[in-house]
Amino acid sequence: MKRVFVIVVLNAVLGSGLLGATPARDYPIRPVPFTQVQVRDGFWKPRLDTNRDVTVWYNFKKCEETGRIDNFAKAAGLMDGAFQGCPFDDSDVFKVIEGAAYILAMGPNPKLDAYLDDLIAKIVAAQEDDGYLYTARTLQSGHPRAGRDRWLNERGAQTPDQDSHELYNVGHLYEAAVAHFQATGKRTLLDVAIKSADLIAEHWRPGKLDIASGHQEIEIGLIKLYRVTGRAKYLNLAKYLLDCRGRGDYAKSDGHLGPSYYSDHKPVTEQTEAVGHSVRSTYMYSAMADVAAILDDAAYRRAVDALWRSVSVAKLYITGGIGAQRGIEGFGADYELPNNAYNETCAAIGNALWNQRMFLLHGDAQYIDVLERILYNGFLASVSFSGDRFFYPNPLACDGVEKFNQGAMTRQPWFDCSCCPVNIVRFLPSIPGMVYATGPGTIYANLFMTGRARVPLDDQTVTLIQQTEYPWKGRVVIEVRPERPSAFSLAVRIPGWARNAPAPSDLYRYRQRTSASPALEVNGRAMPMRLRKGYVVIERNWEAGDTVTVDLPMPVRCVIAHDKVKTNAGHVAIERGPIVYCAEGVDNRGRVDNLVLPSDPKFEWQVQPDLLNGVVVIEGKCFLRPPSSAHAETGPATEITLVPYYAWNHRRAGPMQVWLPQLAGATP
Repeated sequence: MKRVFVIVVLNAVLGSGLLGATPARDYPIRPVPFTQVQVRDGFWKPRLDTNRDVTVWYNFKKCEETGRIDNFAKAAGLMDGAFQGCPFDDSDVFKVIEGAAYILAMGPNPKLDAYLDDLIAKIVAAQEDDGYLYTARTLQSGHPRAGRDRWLNERGAQTPDQDSHELYNVGHLYEAAVAHFQATGKRTLLDVAIKSADLIAEHWRPGKLDIASGHQEIEIGLIKLYRVTGRAKYLNLAKYLLDCRGRGDYAKSDGHLGPSYYSDHKPVTEQTEAVGHSVRSTYMYSAMADVAAILDDAAYRRAVDALWRSVSVAKLYITGGIGAQRGIEGFGADYELPNNAYNETCAAIGNALWNQRMFLLHGDAQYIDVLERILYNGFLASVSFSGDRFFYPNPLACDGVEKFNQGAMTRQPWFDCSCCPVNIVRFLPSIPGMVYATGPGTIYANLFMTGRARVPLDDQTVTLIQQTEYPWKGRVVIEVRPERPSAFSLAVRIPGWARNAPAPSDLYRYRQRTSASPALEVNGRAMPMRLRKGYVVIERNWEAGDTVTVDLPMPVRCVIAHDKVKTNAGHVAIERGPIVYCAEGVDNRGRVDNLVLPSDPKFEWQVQPDLLNGVVVIEGKCFLRPPSSAHAETGPATEITLVPYYAWNHRRAGPMQVWLPQLAGATP
């Protein structure tokens, strides 16, 4: 079968149109597909290779061991037995298939291709004749989430947070099906998805079912299906499901968590504050951005803009994580940012998907600034270097006693609810698709990774060759090779952290502005740094071999939070470049709760290639707070060592802190 390398990266580019008319409208800016971006640097390439060689196979193995794959075989009558696990476990299998398809799209892998063929055959056989696919019901497990009738429990009719996830499951099916079709050209899983979506469209319409999905996700999947088929009914169904919200389907009664938990408290176009379950919410916001772009819907655009401001102004962690409240796995009140945060891995991924879409909608670097913060910190901490151990939550402080990670203090091999490990395997290979994007006459360079990209622009392909040691060094060199001399713009992002702006709001700020400024050269000649929406835009007639060099100074910086973030009053976080740092007990005499920084800390950094797969370590002076004393100046001065937050908990379990107390007027 001929491969069709036209992956829809992050649901943000046009469908291939292979099954129907290509949609006429979409985002004004479009990412360069990750199949066209080869990452060759020493930071991300090992992660991508580990995901390909270890994580995808590890996830499939765990899906086998836990009965997730057997559920499809049982539902198909290929083997005997009852349903095993949670009804939303079907989605785990679909997510790993999506990740595997992305891996296939980047290069031949006969073993993985054959494995998917065998697995998809089980899914095809498990689908009921009319298109319904939900193994828990097909197997008549009697699980309370399944409900008496189809979709009855989509809104959690019996117990709190017990929605059936029937629509959530098939949403991930649709994403996996599109990815597999576009990677291989095979329709096997795509036909399953189309049959399922046609069934949903038959039932979810005015006069029939008009309830909102219990866990948002199907909306994203339907829009991907629309893009690849050109069938408008899938786009219309996605919008209909969104427009069903705010009708009181999730009224707070019978122990329910309440409508705001499900983002059902208002119609989506009237929502202005991010509330409720953070994964559900960011998946919904991503779909809303899609609708705003494709339908040019001003009400949707206003709402998604307001929701983004709500998060960026008062609900975003310094690591890019979201989700302050453990009880609901979701957003808290404004400025409620406790350091024992939940910060679910899936929420970091949802936030990244949403911010990528916001950039495509508006072309502003502030969204990529948040995306970058997530990638290097809030997301990357969630998976071990080995690729087979995972965090579910990602707190910013650990006392070394509480078993915060679903009953453990270390990354775990699996969870009963393993949405995070399987989400990681599909998200990692899509990251190269966030590096570059194109708009009318413009190429955007958003992320900095050594490698080569083939960028479609107007009627030609422009090759970009990037060289950098980012995130440890701030020098980035981009060689531009158009097929022929051409006039266009290259917009290179100057990160917010390099412009004295750690956040796109006043939620965080550097204690002191740095005088070190980014520098720009074109073909070795210094150029003025004029910014538009966070980009330096170079407009010229480009010829093969032209080079752009950007130098981003990387001093060690102290970050302070808004005064309303009471948790962090009198504390600072330490950054260098895009990396957030933390203190671990293993580097600091076994404790971190007794470390107090002076009022004007002096830090040195050094490269340690043999530590934690190669990192830059930050060292300086601090005080040791004596027991039962609030006066740190009475304690002895000592050394403090900081490591990247993403690398914590790799050596052994123990205490950790991102935000460190600072004593005014104290000098070691």
